[in-house]
Amino acid sequence: MTFVLDGHNDLPWALRELSGGDPAAEPDVAAGDPRLHTDLPRLRAGRVGAQFWSVYVPGELGHDEAVTAVLDQVDRVRRLLAAHPDALAAADTADDVDAAVASGRVASMMGAEGGHCIADSLAVLRVLRGLGVRYLTLTHNLNNNWADSATDTARHGGLAPFGRDVVAEMNRIGMIVDLSHVAPSTMRDALARTTRPVLFTHSGARAVTDHPRNVPADVLEALPGNGGVVMATFVPRFVSTAVTTWDDRLRAAMSAAGADHRDLAARTRFAASWDGPPAPRATLADVVAHVEHLREAAGIDHVGIGGDFDGTSELPDELSDVSTYPRLLDALADRGWSAGDLAKLAHRNALRVLRDADA
Repeated sequence: MTFVLDGHNDLPWALRELSGGDPAAEPDVAAGDPRLHTDLPRLRAGRVGAQFWSVYVPGELGHDEAVTAVLDQVDRVRRLLAAHPDALAAADTADDVDAAVASGRVASMMGAEGGHCIADSLAVLRVLRGLGVRYLTLTHNLNNNWADSATDTARHGGLAPFGRDVVAEMNRIGMIVDLSHVAPSTMRDALARTTRPVLFTHSGARAVTDHPRNVPADVLEALPGNGGVVMATFVPRFVSTAVTTWDDRLRAAMSAAGADHRDLAARTRFAASWDGPPAPRATLADVVAHVEHLREAAGIDHVGIGGDFDGTSELPDELSDVSTYPRLLDALADRGWSAGDLAKLAHRNALRVLRDADA
């Protein structure tokens, strides 16, 4: 069966935000909630067999706050799994994923988004791995003390010396290096240092949409030598040139008003009251264009899916929630993708990277 292993879903943070941090007030994912992109019925409809749940914390938090917040997010995922044992199964290894899928449940792994959450401590990194966190996104939207972000002004020229230590320790303890969000210089440094395959858990191709969050051509060309995988995202401003152009105008307006465009909540609020032109819509065809370019540039063994559901306020037409993955797979099949290639995209490639990290 061609199930989907998705690289990045921000449901845990959405639950925190919608509940105000009160577990008793969290939306019921079994019944569904229209404010969310993700719930159990829609996961089943979308043929999601495995999910990396993001344990994200904002880059603006200081070290102590970030560590507390990431642990809170790990706990939120654990409570989610405990509340729905018939639908969700904790998974740490590739074998766990296989067993969960065979049982008809969604294999549930965790990825920490933003290296600031380790508070410049390899000990915290090791503790997170011990708690079941399988990847670390080296930065979020802001630089940290040891790595440059794609959406901040460079401070380190890629990885600082401690950043290289982080990558080496991640390789040692079996934590996957996630290069979404990082600057191209950080991508290149990490690929030069890592001894294990990397993931880009939710990114697009820079050649298709010229956005700093996307992966440049030379990095895609180098990826087969590493064995890594780029998991195509659905975020409109990363996949649609029309939306990117509109978003550049929004960024300029926010900057003039003293607002930070990198803050998702602030961007959503500002856009709602902005007197600029209405945002264009991204489409399923835009995502197909990215997936096909990633396949052409890096090869069929190096592409996957990382939608970023519940981590963005807008989504492309026909890809509105986690039930819609089959639409993407069907569109690619219509373009001549074989069943074997669709399985590689949907889960086999990412599962291979996970299995390599398990070793």
